[in-house]
Amino acid sequence: MSEPRIGRVVVASLHQALSDCLPLRLEFYEDYLRPTRLREGRVGAASFLAALSFLRREDEAWAPVMTRAGRHAAEWEFTSLSALRRAWYRRLPLTLRVRAVLRLARALVSHTAPATRATSRVSGDTGRLEIVQSAFCDVRERTPAPLCHFYLAAVERLAELVAIDARVTWHGCRAMGSETCALEISAARAAAAPEAVGPNVP
Repeated sequence: MSEPRIGRVVVASLHQALSDCLPLRLEFYEDYLRPTRLREGRVGAASFLAALSFLRREDEAWAPVMTRAGRHAAEWEFTSLSALRRAWYRRLPLTLRVRAVLRLARALVSHTAPATRATSRVSGDTGRLEIVQSAFCDVRERTPAPLCHFYLAAVERLAELVAIDARVTWHGCRAMGSETCALEISAARAAAAPEAVGPNVP
């Protein structure tokens, strides 16, 4: 039976974030992320989880690396859409933009690992995303703070790309003992769309 694979965009975003934040440690992590296999999507779950385990031991590196990775992944997820659909999302009423953000976030979550999935719901200008079996929060012992920075940063960036001025907050994390990782997005108002996004996906 073949080993479960991690989504190409997720691995590529982590690789890019490590290059951005920990360039002197990149070669070490490439032993696990296997950059030559990125395009084929052949990075196994065991190697990916090992890289995450080592990253959690790096002094104060987890949050900035995961935040950067989440933003890269959101940008690549958004730019994979047609220009027409991107423009259409930015012209929707605010509540429908929130729904669009969560729809894109669910798609991104589904690309993380085979066992990871997400559900969402929206009430007015507020939405909630619940992630089951987040690979980023798979730890043996509970942590005092959330570890799902990747998803929080991704939702924040998707909101920016869909032109929403929004606040995203944690409402539970698997690493802290919750059954799911839960995020809430509260949209204040429509905003101007950003002019550009980050680097192209490898």
